[in-house]
Amino acid sequence: MPLYKTLQSFFIGPGEVQLFVPGAGAPLQSEHSPYWGKVWPAALGLCTFLQNNLPYIQQKRVAEIAAGLGLPSIFAASYATQVYCSDIEPAAVELVKQSLLHNKLGNVHCAVANWNDTGTALIPDVLLLSDVNYEPGQFEDLLVVMEYYLIQRCTIILSTPQRLMAKPFIEKLLPYCVRQEEVTVTENNIETAVSIFVLVKK
Repeated sequence: MPLYKTLQSFFIGPGEVQLFVPGAGAPLQSEHSPYWGKVWPAALGLCTFLQNNLPYIQQKRVAEIAAGLGLPSIFAASYATQVYCSDIEPAAVELVKQSLLHNKLGNVHCAVANWNDTGTALIPDVLLLSDVNYEPGQFEDLLVVMEYYLIQRCTIILSTPQRLMAKPFIEKLLPYCVRQEEVTVTENNIETAVSIFVLVKK
């Protein structure tokens, strides 16, 4: 069944990124996650960080897993040589594909994939993760995935809201952290503090 959608603009630095989001009345029930149907502050914060630090993605192979509607992937595509964007939700991936067509971006490959399928995963130069650490029951599996990419000498840029329950997860990543910043995202006059962590295998 076709998904109702609407085109939404996001302003990042001096530029604008347009992408499709589910429209009013779109059914978002999913066996995988109920959270994929909107762009969260952490995705905007990640794009803001990348805008201010373009060398991280310029002429690089970039991947985003658990990408949802794929705003960071679409932003990165204007600077990276290649982008791989995946999510476990087929409807999310379909909307990303339509956003790519709208923006005339031909260097992005989209796929339906589980983020812990590392055995067949593309190893990029940079892995983008936006607001993936929201379910404590998945923290250990997520750490395994991230450590796999770090061992492959991939730089990980993690963007996350400052959730108290995620503190133990973040503490386990700090030995890999080479840079940490806070970005404030304002939506509908509401400010959200987003933490950015750049992680590498030392």
